[in-house]
Amino acid sequence: MNYLLPRRATLAMISVAALLSTGFAATDAIEQNTAHALGLDEGSFTISDHSNDGIRTRYTVKTNTGRRYSCYVTGLGASFPVSDAMCTELGKAGQQATTDASCNALLKAAGKC
Repeated sequence: MNYLLPRRATLAMISVAALLSTGFAATDAIEQNTAHALGLDEGSFTISDHSNDGIRTRYTVKTNTGRRYSCYVTGLGASFPVSDAMCTELGKAGQQATTDASCNALLKAAGKC
């Protein structure tokens, strides 16, 4: 029975190392999900200030027109798919970014777009 503990510990360390070696949320997925969330073309914004707290990746987006957003996704990449991007325009606290196409009368009345 004593041989099980080292074997389990070794297996756990290998699993963690494999997970970490795959990297955090894939950059391509972050860019694609951010473009979709903001209704922008890929390449029409830059992503900076990445920070990871395990599963959540936080970052800042600056569009070519100068608008800035604070965004995050959850997920680790291949093993755990990246979630949709959640973004809030800086300077407009509490308002989730919406596009003109998704802005309806109810959202306008609530001040969300």
